[in-house]
Amino acid sequence: MGTVYVFFADGFEEIEALTAVDVLRRAGLNVKIVSVTPDEIVVGAHDVSLLCDVNFDNCDFRDAELLLLPGGMPGAATLGEHKKLCELLKDFASKNKPLAAICAAPMVFGKLGLLKGKKATCYPGFEIYLEGAEYLKQPVVCDGNIVTGRGPGAAMDFALAIVALLMGQTKVDELKAAMCVKD
Repeated sequence: MGTVYVFFADGFEEIEALTAVDVLRRAGLNVKIVSVTPDEIVVGAHDVSLLCDVNFDNCDFRDAELLLLPGGMPGAATLGEHKKLCELLKDFASKNKPLAAICAAPMVFGKLGLLKGKKATCYPGFEIYLEGAEYLKQPVVCDGNIVTGRGPGAAMDFALAIVALLMGQTKVDELKAAMCVKD
């Protein structure tokens, strides 16, 4: 199994980002926290500072299994302005490899044209950026290789949907039991 890369910029939504990282690591996945800023320390939308594992420019992504974008503003907008990240996302999509984004971040996929003909969700008000997608007002939407989540309240379901995609429902059931997550 390859590596899940989670991309961070100042203004990331802490609950979404850290829930995903935590749950994916509990599942046994190799997860790398990547800063797209020159500094490896990023500050969340609610002033939580985080030391990333690595800076974008120090990664080659050859072992990438899934690319994940947490929401939060202006973090999600910053991710969408990072040219090399956008190139990587487009390359992944062209190979039908797994992508995930939650809250405001699905707008990055939408603006890149990666959601055309797909079903997706996002934070209320950002659906106008889901270009070509069928917007569903649901906590989590999985359509083929793309997983999207609505917002902070959907963070656990979003993370578990990624685990289901990469490792199957049996692993999700094990995690839910271990973490006391209700069905």
